[in-house]
Amino acid sequence: MIYIIIGSIAILLGTCLLFFMYKEAFRNHVSEIELKFPNFPQSFDGMRIFFISDLHFRIIDTEIISQVKGKVDLVIIGGDMLERKVPFSNIEKNLELLRTLGPIHFVWGNNDYEGDFRRLDATLLEKGVQILDNTAITYENNEEKVVLLGVDDVGCERDRLDLALQDSDEGFRILISHNPSIVEQIQDENNISLVLSGHTHGGQIRVFGYGISEIGGLKKRNNTTLFISNGYGTTGLTLRLGARAETHLITLRSN
Repeated sequence: MIYIIIGSIAILLGTCLLFFMYKEAFRNHVSEIELKFPNFPQSFDGMRIFFISDLHFRIIDTEIISQVKGKVDLVIIGGDMLERKVPFSNIEKNLELLRTLGPIHFVWGNNDYEGDFRRLDATLLEKGVQILDNTAITYENNEEKVVLLGVDDVGCERDRLDLALQDSDEGFRILISHNPSIVEQIQDENNISLVLSGHTHGGQIRVFGYGISEIGGLKKRNNTTLFISNGYGTTGLTLRLGARAETHLITLRSN
């Protein structure tokens, strides 16, 4: 009898845990952070970026859009909008929602190439999205510049940081790469101050603080600040534990 009771309790606890993990996978959270840099141009002080990565099958909740609307200067998608079997109606809906916030910039992720990536490319262009595939774009104000560089996916060996740098002006450089391992290629002379990445999902499922990847957050590598997002969606299992789903409102300040 005691074994039946213990078994029933274990099943109940397991079911509750799975329900909690499933609920965590659909959390809507905007992490607001302020980053200060001594070389950030004064004329851009307070520039705000909405950063979202690893959407996969999720459609952005209107709660998130409402929370940040009117507070965003530009939107950056850090890759993996797509994966095999993600319907294009999801892609179109997400892009329409993000367009209400500001101009959109996109870099490719590894899972984007699992689906019809040519159709994704056409859809992004149709919606007016700036695709940063080993290229750069410059924002200029009062002769000061903020430069966004983007590389294609590292894991698919499509990245060419050298080409993005060749396309880049001098200025405050922000590099967007789906895969954070791009930092291994950065040299001090590249003058890249900030890297925005996703890909790892923060390990997605962490047990006693341990997961297959590090939890997202800020890291420092020489003169470069690396920011890794846990991502908004999930891949494989629609479950999360200890690595909550998140989006980000990043404010850049001159120190």
